[in-house]
Amino acid sequence: MNERKQALRERIWAALQVAGVARFPGAVGRIPNFAGAEQAATRIAQLDIWQCAHTIKSNPDLPQRPVRHAALTAGKTVYVAVPRLANEQPFLELDPARLDPRQLWKASSIKGAFALGRPVSLDEMRPIDLIVTGCVALTRGGARLGKGGGYSDLEYALAREVGLVGPEAPIVTTAHPLQIVGEGEIPMASHDISLDWIATPDELIETRRMYPRPPGVLWEALEPEKVAAIPVLQRMASTDARRAQRINGYDNG
Repeated sequence: MNERKQALRERIWAALQVAGVARFPGAVGRIPNFAGAEQAATRIAQLDIWQCAHTIKSNPDLPQRPVRHAALTAGKTVYVAVPRLANEQPFLELDPARLDPRQLWKASSIKGAFALGRPVSLDEMRPIDLIVTGCVALTRGGARLGKGGGYSDLEYALAREVGLVGPEAPIVTTAHPLQIVGEGEIPMASHDISLDWIATPDELIETRRMYPRPPGVLWEALEPEKVAAIPVLQRMASTDARRAQRINGYDNG
């Protein structure tokens, strides 16, 4: 499955570059920035689910920066994960009420989020109304393929695990039309998140949510090395022996 996914990533990265629509810093190895990202963000802001949302969790990648900026400008609190969830406080809170309006564009970048955001633990976060994620590839039915780290899926699972996100919380993305592939081309596993809405520069697509989402952390899908590298997972596993015993590869002696 991993080889199939990687081949699809490489196909999409190449297609964006050949078409001349990949923007700085390039497509390969990333959630690709694309021409028209600003127009796609404008379409997201037309959705009722966007207008009703007070708190948003977003990926930190460059193509979704216009979405984060739009959220902050609209007075919405934005949570951005620390890369690889590597800190004891794994999210940064960007509350526009605490920011100078002149700082909102800076705050929408990952460097700006670190400079201006407030590090928070899961216990300190407010319930999340809407999730913005990035994709390398996606389908009109809502299947999603990231860059391979699995962190967007894990961020969602953690939020579900502690009750910050309910099962009906919408997940949206912005993407270039060249990133959309045929149904069935993206293998979906039990821990993968799926999409509700897709915004391209040209259209809004409602997916009808064809794929289920994880109800929380699927411990049996996690490798011990990943748990050891993420403090919040370490803490959860250490306080619940049943969780620890479900970790993939766990040796109970």
